[in-house]
Amino acid sequence: MDRKIKHLEFIQNVISRMNHNSFLLKGWAVTLVVALFAIDISKENANFLKLSFLPVFMFWVLDGYFLYQERLFRNLYDDVRVKREDEIDFSMRRKSSICKYFGALFSKTIFLFYGILTVIIAYILNRGRF
Repeated sequence: MDRKIKHLEFIQNVISRMNHNSFLLKGWAVTLVVALFAIDISKENANFLKLSFLPVFMFWVLDGYFLYQERLFRNLYDDVRVKREDEIDFSMRRKSSICKYFGALFSKTIFLFYGILTVIIAYILNRGRF
C-alpha cells in the first residue's frame, strides 16, 4: 500500500502545482492590464490600452493549458487509485487530446474570468478615457 500512496502523493503534488500556476496567471493578468491602464492614462494620446488584449490572450491560453494538465493528472490519479499494489509503476504518463484542451480553454471559470476581463477592456476602449 505504501507504493500506491507514494504514487498518489506524486500526482497530487503535480495537481497542486498546476492549480497554483493557474492562480498566479490570473493575478499577473490583472496586474498587467491595470498597469497598461495606468500607463495609458498617464500618457497623452497613448494606445497602451489596446496592448492589454495581448497579455489577456496569452494568459488565457496558458491558464487553459494548466487546467488541461490538471485534468489529465486528475484522470491519472483516478487510474492509479483503482490499481492493485503490484501494478504501481510510478508512471506519470497521461492520455491527452487536443479537443480536451479546447474544453479546458473554454471552461466556465477560465472563460468567465478572461471573458469579463476582455469585455472590460473593450468597454473602456469604446468609451474612451476614464
